[in-house]
Order: sequence, then structure tokens, then C-alpha cells
Amino acid sequence: MRRTVGALLRKEFLVELRTLESVPGMSLFAVSTFVVFHFALNQTSVSGDEAAGVLWVTLLFAAMLGVNRLFVADAEQGGFDAFLLAPVDRGALLVAKALALLAYLAAFELVAVPAFALLLLEPSLGQAMPGLLAVLALADVGVAAIGTLVAALAVRTRARDLLGPLLSLPLPVPVVIGAARASAPLLAASSPGAPPTRWLLGLALYDLVFGLIAYAVFDFLLED
Repeated sequence: MRRTVGALLRKEFLVELRTLESVPGMSLFAVSTFVVFHFALNQTSVSGDEAAGVLWVTLLFAAMLGVNRLFVADAEQGGFDAFLLAPVDRGALLVAKALALLAYLAAFELVAVPAFALLLLEPSLGQAMPGLLAVLALADVGVAAIGTLVAALAVRTRARDLLGPLLSLPLPVPVVIGAARASAPLLAASSPGAPPTRWLLGLALYDLVFGLIAYAVFDFLLED
């Protein structure tokens, strides 16, 4: 399993480095959306609940671009058939794709979060960064788990560009709620606090449940 996942990950990263289809598009979308919010809100900065809402809604919509492209190359170039013929565990493809999507999310957030702080955030990001990193990590795992499952389901349909986002957007709503509630104290204008433990635990539970569901049903999706 480890060798198979490693080989698939190398392939994913090489394809992304050669095509630059996911991370640059996600980063550009997020930065453009923050620029739109900067002018549309008609205020110089945001903080607290408002800042958390703007941040996480933008990150979720940007992540949909990466989710939508996750299995496209495999579907168009015979990657699914080649993998089914290989004598390896089918779950390795799910793990590799989820880890690749997780890496794409982390890479684009290296651009998106500083851009958010520069364009919209009132308090300094330095004090909130340790707690925000924990929230980002938990939220990214949840989006990667459910996004990989939805991408595998939608890629074989004719309307995959429409069906993927339609399926992907409702399912991560608990992630957006939990991440926004956990981030709001960190982004408060005065006396930023620690993220509430109950929301962090909620995100961790979501990651575990949907990760197990994705692993359990992925083999059947791959066969169909």
C-alpha cells in the first residue's frame, strides 16, 4: 500500500507541475474573490465572525476547482483502466488522491491566507496563526476526504463540471460552520482568543466519519 500510494502521489505531483491546472487556478480565484469582497463590503477591514465567514466561504469555493479536476486526467487518458488492471489495493488510489488534494489545498492557502490578511483582515495575523493553522489542517482533511469521493463519483458523468460542485458544496457545510466558528475568536479585532475546543473536536469527528465512508465505498465507485 505504501509503495503504491507513493507512486501514485509522484504521478499526481508531476502532472500538476507540468500542467499547473489546480493550484494556480485555486490561488487566483481566492485572491480575486478577496479583492471583490474588499470593494463590495465598502469597508476597510473585517474581523471576528465576518472575517471568518469571508475567509472560509472563499476557501471552500476555491477548493471546488481542485476537486473538479482531481480525476479528469485519469478518466480522459485511461488511468482508471490501468489502475484496475494493476494487482494493488484499490484504496491506494483514494488515499493518494486525497493526499494530493490535501497538498493542493495547503499550497493554495499559502497564497490565499496572506492575501486575505493583506486585503481584508483588521487584526494582525501573526497572533492568530498557530490556532488558525490547526483549524486549516482539520478543515482541509475534511474537504479532501469528501472532495475525493465526490470527484470520483462525478467524473464519469457527462455533466461532471456541473455535478461535481453541486455535490461538493452541500457536504462540506459542516466543515465551513465548524471552521468559521473556530476561527472567529482568532480573528477578533480586540483580545483574540483560542479556538473553541468543541468546534475542533467537531471538525475532527467529521474528518473521521467521512474518511471512513469514502474508504468503504470507493472500491464500488471504481468498479462502476
